[in-house]
Amino acid sequence: MTPVPQDYDVIVLGAGAAGLMCAATAGQRGRRVLVLDHAEKPGKKILISGGGRCNFTNIGAAPDRFLSSNPHFARSALARYTAADFLALVNSYGIAWHEKTLGQLFCDGSARQIVAMLLEEGAKGAVEVRCGGNIRAVTHNDGAFSVDLGGKTVTAGALVIATGGPSIPKMGATGVAYDLARQFGLKVVEPRPALVPLTLGGEDPFRALAGVATEVVAKAGKAAFREAMLFTHRGLSGPAILQVSSYWRHGEPIIVDLLPDRTEGWLRDAKRATPRASVAKLLAGALPQRLAEVLVRELGLVGELANVPDAKLATAERMLAGWRFEPNGSEGFAKAEVTVGGVSTAELSSQTMEAKKVPGLYVIGEAVDVTGWLGGYNFQWAWSSGWAAGTAA
Repeated sequence: MTPVPQDYDVIVLGAGAAGLMCAATAGQRGRRVLVLDHAEKPGKKILISGGGRCNFTNIGAAPDRFLSSNPHFARSALARYTAADFLALVNSYGIAWHEKTLGQLFCDGSARQIVAMLLEEGAKGAVEVRCGGNIRAVTHNDGAFSVDLGGKTVTAGALVIATGGPSIPKMGATGVAYDLARQFGLKVVEPRPALVPLTLGGEDPFRALAGVATEVVAKAGKAAFREAMLFTHRGLSGPAILQVSSYWRHGEPIIVDLLPDRTEGWLRDAKRATPRASVAKLLAGALPQRLAEVLVRELGLVGELANVPDAKLATAERMLAGWRFEPNGSEGFAKAEVTVGGVSTAELSSQTMEAKKVPGLYVIGEAVDVTGWLGGYNFQWAWSSGWAAGTAA
């Protein structure tokens, strides 16, 4: 039987970080590539990332900094296309960058430079990018994938799902990746918001502290992160909380060490050294004034240190080192930077990102059940998984 002629070799659904990387990689291999996106322009989430400067990777992007039902799945792609590889690409375009805290790399200028670079890499491979259209249906027959664009159908031997997750719906994000995966019989790990502020309900004594930030160690389950925590009108945010939110499950507490540099017995030692000092003054020397005032009231430590029994000071130390916050939820996908969950890694090849059951179907980026820490890790997963699929599709 003569194979039916196809319009393209590869159709990539999604003109985000993973999709553009995959398209450029495949195009430069000589593949005929079409990228489709319903947004009016490519790379919308790239453009708003990092406050418009794009935290494009992290030099510490190791597999243990990613969440997945299979913690080893990301290892292959991350090892084969590394943060150093993407940085070399950035440098080849003369894009100036700087390192912030904890290995985070940002553009000195604008995130637009990263989008322009990816589009130029695609142009080198004659990649065609079409934005602003709606996909009506996707079908698979006789080894070819057909995409109905409403009045026109395009076909290819390979289809790449790179449409991301449902986080930041105001940017046009949807769960279409999961719908397509299920259509082709692939399992989906229940998605939930990640890197998201958490909300506190009831009589929250900290609500009056909106805008106050302090460095803490925040814990959810076995995960712990030392970064800034920010009090909001609705609850807790800041890097430390965004990080633990990916690990937090509804009904569990968040444990926060409000004074991570203090050692056991520090309040008792302060009492011996300055008995006339107040606990409020002591805490205000280590924490923002407004936070210190709330904590003193909550702990019931009014007055001079000399008048507080050592046992009560020891109890206060334990509470400050392990303050229990009981979130009643999160700000949801509307405020989540990424999504935990997605297309099950059990359905995909870790080498190529190809679906085991459906030859020619690939899933990459945020659509997959792989989620990185805050700080450029999710972009690195987009580059690595996109490259892995682009070398195979």
